[in-house]
Amino acid sequence: MQDEGEKIRCRYCSKQNKVRRATEKKVRCGNCKLPLSDDPHKKWQYLDPDTYIHPLDRQALSALRKIPGIDSVLKKLLEVTHERSSKVFFTANAVQVTPRQCPDLDAKLEVVCSTLGIEKPHLYVSVTGPQGGLGFNAFTGGVEQPFIVIYSSLLERLDDLEVLAVLAHEAGHIHAKHLLYKVAADILFLLTDVVLRLGPFAGIADLFSLPAKLALLTWRHKAELSCDRASLLVTQDERVVISALMKMAGGTLASKLDQDEFVAQARQFDKNFAENYLDKFWTTLIASSMSHPFPVWRVSEILDWAEREDGYKRMLNS
Repeated sequence: MQDEGEKIRCRYCSKQNKVRRATEKKVRCGNCKLPLSDDPHKKWQYLDPDTYIHPLDRQALSALRKIPGIDSVLKKLLEVTHERSSKVFFTANAVQVTPRQCPDLDAKLEVVCSTLGIEKPHLYVSVTGPQGGLGFNAFTGGVEQPFIVIYSSLLERLDDLEVLAVLAHEAGHIHAKHLLYKVAADILFLLTDVVLRLGPFAGIADLFSLPAKLALLTWRHKAELSCDRASLLVTQDERVVISALMKMAGGTLASKLDQDEFVAQARQFDKNFAENYLDKFWTTLIASSMSHPFPVWRVSEILDWAEREDGYKRMLNS
């Protein structure tokens, strides 16, 4: 415990703040803008992603890697589409975060990377994505040079800890070595075969067999569950992860939402899915057309992992 007259060092970014204990309550770090407190924040010198990868992610990825030649197919696809075009687009159409540009976001990303033990990727703040329209999400791209994009409309909705949770989720894709398959799955989801055949990438669609397409899109959802776990490992508070997911589900109603009610909704959804065949059927069918798993399902999964003695608690105490 620090003395009353002693200045406070941020538990997240380790920067010393010019704030006395008498004024500590609800005060944020001047560097990363995260709440100041004496609580510890665990950082791993080496964190093996296999220790937290969701079993559904591991199972789906194993099946995906058994498809003959899939790595070479993906690398060929990404070489001519994603890597260069994304760099051009976001450098030209977004704000790149640096220690001098949006410094608190840069500091949060430093916290994420130092906790998970990865190199810091480029981070961009954008209003629109490559397909146009306003974005309300975040994503990770790149393969050789990973980058994260977070949309300004999402930033405006989240508090500082929730932003940390989102950045940690996206960095989880890098730490878990998802990027080669994730980028390919994202492209398959966004670009239909018709678009590919009419555009400059005609013929690339034929590189993918139907089993490869199905395997990629099936794995895509499962990978998000692992990254929610990475988010919890960085924030070290499941309510922060749940709050971020709730706001992404509730959109503009975020200021009126109650987290305990959302958790109750998630537990009821989990119960219905387990007990009712029709609920399971419609959940699977509807989810197959979505880019991400249902937020309520993700809440159920992260609660389960957070509450298990052999899950998050074991990792935090290891």
